[in-house]
Amino acid sequence: MVQETRALGWGRRYMMCPPDHFQVAYAINPWMGGTVDPDRAMAEWQDLVDTIRSAGGEVEVNPAQPGLPDMVFTANAGVVDGTTFIAGRMRHAERVEEIGHVSSWALRHGFEVQALSDGALLEGLGDAMPLADAMVVGYGARSNEIAHADLHRLTGREIIPVHLADLRWYHVDLTLCPLDDRRALVFPDAYDAAGAARVLDRIPEALVLTEEEASTFAANSIVVGSTVIMPAAPLRVGRQLEAWGFDVVVVEVGEFAKAGGAVRCLTLPLDTELTVAPSTIEPTPLEAA
Repeated sequence: MVQETRALGWGRRYMMCPPDHFQVAYAINPWMGGTVDPDRAMAEWQDLVDTIRSAGGEVEVNPAQPGLPDMVFTANAGVVDGTTFIAGRMRHAERVEEIGHVSSWALRHGFEVQALSDGALLEGLGDAMPLADAMVVGYGARSNEIAHADLHRLTGREIIPVHLADLRWYHVDLTLCPLDDRRALVFPDAYDAAGAARVLDRIPEALVLTEEEASTFAANSIVVGSTVIMPAAPLRVGRQLEAWGFDVVVVEVGEFAKAGGAVRCLTLPLDTELTVAPSTIEPTPLEAA
């Protein structure tokens, strides 16, 4: 009996931030290095916006802020749950101020903003990826385990923790891309053994990436309906995606790869619905700036 596959219920509406102030001004992951061409970066960013819209998605723009070169990587700012924005908290001082600007944008656009507990670190959807009825949440490189209880209590979702010990794979979104309710790109070698086993158990049809394939940032892709928008499509990966019925579109984001980011990093989905049970945590609302 053929198992029916359903498209992702999210990934058609995104918040993005233009690279007006993007540069590689410091190094907080092993991929960072090189000089950014600002004109090329803007052209790549606009091409990604246009590609999302051409695939049927929506893009809302949050203005860039001086002195915050990595604000362009909006996926790290938080996690959306319906009309709630769960604000992230960055590990590195260079990125801390981004959260306030994104939270203020969220408030202005009708979201309730909730804060994490004291001591929690969570770099947004970068380390909290919805997968089926769970969330794969990374810790070690950037985020910490304190945030896991917050996410579970706020959303009711089961948390699948994965330890990211290798700093090259500093976020879950470099290693995992859900495609529909049965399939995903995944690089389980980035996780601890127990975490990898639990993640693979939740993916009926996993396209397991080699280290060479993962190093192209192939998993740092997004899915808009049946279109997979990728920074790179290694031959084997692209063929399997097409065999599954996806349209594969590769967009050039080489300027952003100089900072260790690609397509998923540049996009924060605004249409994720995570809550599956009533919240049992006292929320900490933030006031509009």
